[in-house]
Amino acid sequence: MAEITLKNNGLYKQDIKSILNLNCNFFELKEKTILITGATGLIGSVLVDMLVFLSNTYKLDLNLLLMSRTAESRSEKFKGTFIQHIKCDVSNEKLTEKIPLDKKIDFIFHLASNTHPADYSKYPIETILTNFNGTKGLLDIASKNLPCRFILASSVEVYGDDKEELSEGFKESDFGYLDCNTMRSCYNESKRISESLCQAYKAEKNCDVVIARIARSYGATLKKNDTKALSQFLRCGLNNENIILKSSGKQYFSYIYSTDVATALVFLMLKGKNTEAYNIADKNSNIQLKDLASLVAQDCNVEVVFDIPEETEKAGYSKSVRAILNTEKINTLGWSAKVSIEEGIKRTIKILQDRNYFF
Repeated sequence: MAEITLKNNGLYKQDIKSILNLNCNFFELKEKTILITGATGLIGSVLVDMLVFLSNTYKLDLNLLLMSRTAESRSEKFKGTFIQHIKCDVSNEKLTEKIPLDKKIDFIFHLASNTHPADYSKYPIETILTNFNGTKGLLDIASKNLPCRFILASSVEVYGDDKEELSEGFKESDFGYLDCNTMRSCYNESKRISESLCQAYKAEKNCDVVIARIARSYGATLKKNDTKALSQFLRCGLNNENIILKSSGKQYFSYIYSTDVATALVFLMLKGKNTEAYNIADKNSNIQLKDLASLVAQDCNVEVVFDIPEETEKAGYSKSVRAILNTEKINTLGWSAKVSIEEGIKRTIKILQDRNYFF
């Protein structure tokens, strides 16, 4: 079996093995070449570990092209699986020159994106370019490798705010309120145009595209510089500090554990329908922010306190106060999340504690 990252943590190994529960024919991946951007991120690192595990378990001989902004080599850890690391920023306009074309690329997962609220206010231009240029460049690569399936990691934030409080949450055909004339919309709107690019490349170049609209995600592969609210809660709790809640905490959102996101992406790679968008969330993990903070505080034995953020920091925060995803579409196709928010928080804390992650 492949050597799993995170110091061979037992819980993380269980997370990676959960890919075996998918009702999919993994032999369809035999000797396929898969390009993954954002390969060292929250979701990308889990997806890579799952694909390596699948390749070794079923002798699939996968070829993995892993793109990230850091030169991080993991090839020696995964003997028998071909892994090539490509150091590149996906916003690079000459992206196609960075990708080796000596092998046909069968699947592309575009996971690279700026997802840190603090950076939205500091680098709104870079946020837009990463999403737009990255998606365009990778779709160009997909169009040169037909048939090649392109999976775009989009976001719940394309929906905006659910001011009508839809009883069943946002379905893929629904949209809420989103003010495009704000700095904060750099993320939301660039994700929307990325989806539009997918449809355009399908129409003009016959690309095979699947869009994954992912709920707010968390898990043991969080980066230390992550500034999302839940990441800050976890950082405080693991450092035995009170959790700082910078609002009334009435925001009501869907959440999903990183392992469930990764299994959903593999599932859509094999079973998603061309041009379709799918919500990825856990119907048992819809929760108000204050209750989420309390979950973390309880598991870390700390308190929740309230504090008003500075304007620069506040500018990067989502203006949405309600965004629940309806997952009926992907559930009907055959996938469902397995890890509830209560279990996911406990697993995340336990794994991070074992890593001495924030200490």
